[in-house]
Amino acid sequence: MGALDGKVIAITGSGRGIGRAVAEFCASEGAAVVVNDYGVSIDGNEPTSEVADEVVAAIVAAGGRAVANASSVTEMDGGASIVQSAIDNFGRIDGVVAVAGILRERMFFNMAEHEWDPVIETHLKGTFTVFRAAAPHFKAQGSGAFVAFTSGAYAGSVAQANYSAAKGGIVSLARSVAAGMYKYGVRANVIAPVAKSRMSGNVPFGIEMGEPEDVAPMVGFLLSDASASVTGQVFTANGGKIAVWNQPVEVREMRKDGRWTIDEIAARFDEVGQEELGLIKVLAEREAAAKLAKETGTTPNQ
Repeated sequence: MGALDGKVIAITGSGRGIGRAVAEFCASEGAAVVVNDYGVSIDGNEPTSEVADEVVAAIVAAGGRAVANASSVTEMDGGASIVQSAIDNFGRIDGVVAVAGILRERMFFNMAEHEWDPVIETHLKGTFTVFRAAAPHFKAQGSGAFVAFTSGAYAGSVAQANYSAAKGGIVSLARSVAAGMYKYGVRANVIAPVAKSRMSGNVPFGIEMGEPEDVAPMVGFLLSDASASVTGQVFTANGGKIAVWNQPVEVREMRKDGRWTIDEIAARFDEVGQEELGLIKVLAEREAAAKLAKETGTTPNQ
């Protein structure tokens, strides 16, 4: 008996990498799986359905149940098609995992509209389309699990403002879905994976990364009945580490009677201050290390 026996799960972007690892893991835990992948290259071009077919063949060969779907998540009809594939082939839908994404790297001050729109469309809208299609079914049956994918980059990115903005939007979307669907017994959570994949290969500086297969068990947990009370959360999965992110809250305040002036704000601003942006701290440390290395004739890691 698997933890997902009897469940039907649709997974977008599951032709490769983390999505494929999640699809194969869910199938191994007893779920019937819709393997959705538009099959594009990392920049969103050259679509093909072959990657989804290959994953389905591997799952079936291992004794699992799966069907392929090559619809694009960037269109409402595509999201509906993915959910309908689950219902047509397996009679129901119990979980949706939105992994699909592309990258178009560019410094913000050089970024063009054609580099912004497809990334937002694939990540953020692509999460919405499939979530929206599944929502009425989840509401009617009084159960269901949404799992979205974000990234630590949602806290900020040097060369991927489009990606970072999309991933931040996904977190807010999932929290909104969690709040809006709570009374219907439906939950929504987010994974910020740290794992080797086509997209992580473009990370501008090295960080410790696990394998795609390391992410899959946490996704499986969030789809299982064991997580029935877990909703509105963001989790990191990296190798053997699982962590939960904080919820955004006010941390300090200052008050006065009436409306503030600029001078009054400036005089008392230390009462509120600012929270350090971790990314800027990292960049400042790297800049300082590079400057010291130049002055001493060493390398930054010496």
